[in-house]
Amino acid sequence: MNFNLRNAVIHNVSGNSQDELRDTIVDAIQNGEEKMLPGLGVLFEVIWQNASEDERLEMLQTLESGLKQ
Repeated sequence: MNFNLRNAVIHNVSGNSQDELRDTIVDAIQNGEEKMLPGLGVLFEVIWQNASEDERLEMLQTLESGLKQ
């Protein structure tokens, strides 16, 4: 059986509103379940691929800052 996680995650959230996407992200983070991490990774991949270079630099700065805490 060939299961494509990226396609499954994207299919599950396609068409969701911003509020629904926020709820999905917040729920995954608050639950802290390891099984949710790949889905968050797929969502981050979509964000990264659709971000401008300036937005990418801002994300990297935010990530770097968050990891220093």
